Amino acid sequence: MMVKICGITNCDDAVAAVEAGASAIGFNFYPHSPRYISPTGAGLIAEKIPVNVWKVGIFVGETAESVAKIVLSVGLDVAQLYGMSEARGIRIWRACRNNEGISSGLSDQTVEALLLDAPSESEGDEEYGGTGRTFDWPSAKGLPKKIIIAGGLDASNVGRAIEEAQPWGVDACSRLEKSPGLKDHDKMCEFIKAALKS
Repeated sequence: MMVKICGITNCDDAVAAVEAGASAIGFNFYPHSPRYISPTGAGLIAEKIPVNVWKVGIFVGETAESVAKIVLSVGLDVAQLYGMSEARGIRIWRACRNNEGISSGLSDQTVEALLLDAPSESEGDEEYGGTGRTFDWPSAKGLPKKIIIAGGLDASNVGRAIEEAQPWGVDACSRLEKSPGLKDHDKMCEFIKAALKS
C-alpha cells in the first residue's frame, strides 16, 4: 500500500512521516492553500528525505513549464495535477475531485495514477485537497488504473476505505493536523500504521 502524507510544510513533520513508514510526502505549491510551501522551502525539506520516499508536488492550474521549473528546483519524483495543470518528463498523478476528469484521466496514457478526492462543498470552491471530507469509496473499486483515495482519511476509517475501494494508495492531510500545515505526529503515525496493516 502506497501511503502519502500531504501538506508537508516543515522538516519535523516530514521526518516524522518518513520514520512512521510513509511512502510519499506531498508539497502543496497552490498559493491559495493554507498548506502552501514555496519551492525553496520544499527543496530544503526534500534534501532531508531518503531517496526511497517519493516527493510529490501538488499543482493547480500550472503550465508544464512552471511545473518543470519547480520539479527541478525541489527534486520532485511525482507531479500531482489538479485542474488544467500540465507536466512532462515526470510521473503524473491526476487528481480528480467531484468525479470531474475521471474518464479523461483513465484514458490518458501519460497518467500513472488517479487520485480521487472528496467533492467540493460549493461552486467555485478554491480548496484542492485537505478538506477533511470523504466520498463514496466503493465507486473507486475496479477502475482500470492505479487509484489513490484521498479526502477525510485518518486512522479510524482508512481500513474501511481500503477494504471498500481496494486502491493502490491512500493520501491523508487535514485530519492528521493540529492546525493547517502542522501535523499531529501521533495521528500521523496511527494513520500510517492502520493503512499499512490493511
